[in-house]
Amino acid sequence: MQPTETNSELRIEKWIYGGEGLGRLEGQVVLAPFAIPGERVRVRIVRSRPDLCRAEVEEVIEASADRVEPRCPYFGSCGGCHYQHAGYEFQLKQKALVLADVFRRIGKMEIPEPLGVVSGEPWRYRNRVQVHFAGQQLGYMAAGSHSLRAVEQCPVASPKLEESMAALRVMLRDRRWPRFLRSMELFTNEREVQLNVLASGQRVARRFFEWCAERIPGSDAAAIDYPAVGFQFRVSHKSFFQVNRFLIDELVQSAVGGAEGDAAWDLYAGAGLFTLPLALRFRRVTAVEGGHSAASDLEFNAARAGLRVEVRRCSVEDFLDNEAAAPDFVIADPPRAGLDKRNVRNLIRLKPRRLVIVACDPATLARDVAALAGGGFRLSKITLVDLFPQTYHLETVAVLEG
Repeated sequence: MQPTETNSELRIEKWIYGGEGLGRLEGQVVLAPFAIPGERVRVRIVRSRPDLCRAEVEEVIEASADRVEPRCPYFGSCGGCHYQHAGYEFQLKQKALVLADVFRRIGKMEIPEPLGVVSGEPWRYRNRVQVHFAGQQLGYMAAGSHSLRAVEQCPVASPKLEESMAALRVMLRDRRWPRFLRSMELFTNEREVQLNVLASGQRVARRFFEWCAERIPGSDAAAIDYPAVGFQFRVSHKSFFQVNRFLIDELVQSAVGGAEGDAAWDLYAGAGLFTLPLALRFRRVTAVEGGHSAASDLEFNAARAGLRVEVRRCSVEDFLDNEAAAPDFVIADPPRAGLDKRNVRNLIRLKPRRLVIVACDPATLARDVAALAGGGFRLSKITLVDLFPQTYHLETVAVLEG
């Protein structure tokens, strides 16, 4: 099937991970964004491969009862959100189906029932955004391109982020603005805002951040304190912290639950979001973090909380290679790429009694869980934590028993 201006009609069968609706034309898979399962749509094929076609929706012929008016005027052209055209309860149900489908296709396994689903406020939830600059415009990347989509509002950004972006838009018109600055990340605790340069043609001078601080409190500081799960977490410029300001405590509870005992490991520990709660429940906690900034924050956060934590500044691979036995409880919050084969082999060798994986990509999670199951682990529980409403992204907490 070749790209064509000719319209074709199809029925959307389901959403897939990635935000697109899947339908079929003459037996061939067609993926189209901004359609809802059950809808009949008219599409135009824009790209074609032997195994699938990609299409754009030209018209919704039979609309779903779950279709709603998007809250954002830029929805569809901005690349940030994928599901604003669907009601939130419907989004949650579909994400659960997508998660189960990914485990069947990639992991060749069924997820245990019942699937837990944790959700919160679906708007104004983001404490972190990446913004881009072009001329005197601020915005996000347009859907499917590297072009700027200028925006004046963002309904998933927190109020403080909205306020800060408004201040930056004013500053963009000032001659002091560095025109070589291409993108920044904004992170907030709703009192202060941290500014992190992501892309720039040259080094940004300190006086720029001092100027920003006149309008955006905290933007010249090296770190900000973020309150969560009863602690204050110092988060520095190069440290990661969870993005949904409403569900951080719920995520930790889903992952740690009622675990307690003698010893625990926190792999990919970051600034210590799971480490500190574990240190209240276990007599000995070892936190493994290879990033210099995050490890420094972790040490500071544990010391400020008065908690004893052994921080190992190394990669998870190197740490596991040199361990002969595992504690009863191990938690891992790996990057999007998931656990690599080396870590999976080591975890199978060490066989902790309970292994919890917190994952932001269901495909790599399904791959890793299948490999661990092949090595003797049993998947006992799955919880979907919807940290990213209005998007196809989802967080998953998987509990495995050794």
